[in-house]
Amino acid sequence: MKPECETMKIESVNTPYEFDNGPGRYRIGLIVLSNDLATERDFINMRSGDDDIVILISRVLNHDVCSVENLRDMEPEMTLSASLLIPGYRLDSIAYSCTSGTVVMGYNTIANRIREARPNIPVATPITAALEAFQLFGVNKISVLTPYTDNVNGPIASYLEAHGMEVVAFSSFKFADNESMSKLPPQAIFDAAIKADRPEAEALFISCTAIRAVDVVDAIEQAINKPVVTATQALYWQALRSAGYLKSVEKYGALLRMTETNQSKIDRTATVQMPL
Repeated sequence: MKPECETMKIESVNTPYEFDNGPGRYRIGLIVLSNDLATERDFINMRSGDDDIVILISRVLNHDVCSVENLRDMEPEMTLSASLLIPGYRLDSIAYSCTSGTVVMGYNTIANRIREARPNIPVATPITAALEAFQLFGVNKISVLTPYTDNVNGPIASYLEAHGMEVVAFSSFKFADNESMSKLPPQAIFDAAIKADRPEAEALFISCTAIRAVDVVDAIEQAINKPVVTATQALYWQALRSAGYLKSVEKYGALLRMTETNQSKIDRTATVQMPL
């Protein structure tokens, strides 16, 4: 018996049409860790329904324990992960979603590994994006909040200081595993951020893309009345800007509310709901 498709008459479409450029005026490639539960969700939420932005995901193998030694193991996997991002098609930027991994491996190492598969595409990382954000805000004295153990906290502090930041206070939940980071409620991040702030700090940095800090960044800014830069928010901002997207994005902090024409003006007038 012949398959039904061999006996059915299939007509060719003859309605007129023209090809467009495909989904996404701005195509953001996102490399997330294999055990990251937050970044993909956060990028999609911050996209805020703007159909001009398409987020395209790949993952890179990562151990569950966040340590300097384990973070280094990601390096040889980076090129394969990048190669799986719509191979042969246009990408406007690639975001690597690991703050501590960037610090341990170095930005150039990560960018070079990615560009072995996808050359000539801007590469954004959380820590370099955060440093660019602080420069934009005109600040260099910061408080820092992380979820890491001190094995990773030390390199984070050293990296920030080596790049011109004065760390006036450093607070941490001191989790060793990524699962605990993913289960940390946004309210706990809000409460810890308020305690992590210091009067002499000009801004607050919340490190790690594995925690849901973007949910409360607006509320924290309202509470402490100064810029708050989170790893995921800054990564998304740098990926958008390097792709050429210059519009304001609401609800996720002063950094994303900036546009090309008002980057020197910090807008704290948006209505912010306190987290439940």
